[in-house]
Amino acid sequence: MTFLVMAALVIGSTSVVFAADKVDDTVKSTLVTTAEGLTDAIVQLKDEEIENYMSSGDDFTTSAMQSWQTSKDELGAKKDSNGETTVTFKDDQYTVTVPLKFEKAEANFVYVFDSQGTPTSMSVDVQYGMGKTLQRAGLNTLMGIGTVFVMLILLSLLISLFRFIPNPEAKKAAEAKAAKAAKEAEAAAIAQTAPAQAEENLADDGELVAVIAAAIAAAEGTTTDGFVVRSIRKVKRNRR
Repeated sequence: MTFLVMAALVIGSTSVVFAADKVDDTVKSTLVTTAEGLTDAIVQLKDEEIENYMSSGDDFTTSAMQSWQTSKDELGAKKDSNGETTVTFKDDQYTVTVPLKFEKAEANFVYVFDSQGTPTSMSVDVQYGMGKTLQRAGLNTLMGIGTVFVMLILLSLLISLFRFIPNPEAKKAAEAKAAKAAKEAEAAAIAQTAPAQAEENLADDGELVAVIAAAIAAAEGTTTDGFVVRSIRKVKRNRR
C-alpha cells in the first residue's frame, strides 16, 4: 500500500513541469522526496508482493521490481543511508541517485525521471568492496581460462576423429604411389638381370667369341689380349 501511495503521488505530480535547464531547489526537493520514498517502499516489499507487482504493474514498476529482485539477496536488509541523494539533469531527463547501506554491501538506487517528473526506470547499482571485486575478477578469469581449455580439448578430439572419415583423394594418391613404386622396382630388377643375361650369352657362345676375337686381332695386327668381347648382338640388315 505504501508503494502504491508513493507511485500515485509521483504520477499526480506530473502536472508540475520540470523543464528548466538546471535543477532548482524546488525541483530537486520534489525529486529527492519521491525517489527516497519509492526506495523505502521497495526495500520493504516481500517476495510475494514483488511477484504481484511484476505481474500486474506498469513498465516502470515491473522494471523496478526485476532490478530489486536480482539484487536483494546480495545486499541483505537495509541498515542506513550512505550519503546525500543527488539529482542531475541531462538530455531532458533527471537522474536521481539514492545511496544506501545494507548488511552485505552498499548500493545506489538510480532513478530516471522524464522532464515532467514521471519515473521511467530504476536500477540497483551494487557497490562491491575491493575484496569482493578482486574475488569476482578472479572467478571471471578462471572461468574464461577454463572455457578456453575446454574448447581446445573438444577441438583436439574433433580433429582426432578426422582419421575415421573416408578420404577418396588420399586413397587414390596412395594407390598411385604404390603403383609407381612397383614400376620402379620392376625396372630396377630388369636392369640388374640384363648384365647377367649378357654374360650368360657370352658363356654359351664361347667358341663364337673366340673366333670373332681372333678375326678382329688378325685384322688389327695384334693379339686377343688387348681387348675383351663383352657381348654379341645380331644386327638386322635390310635385304636388297
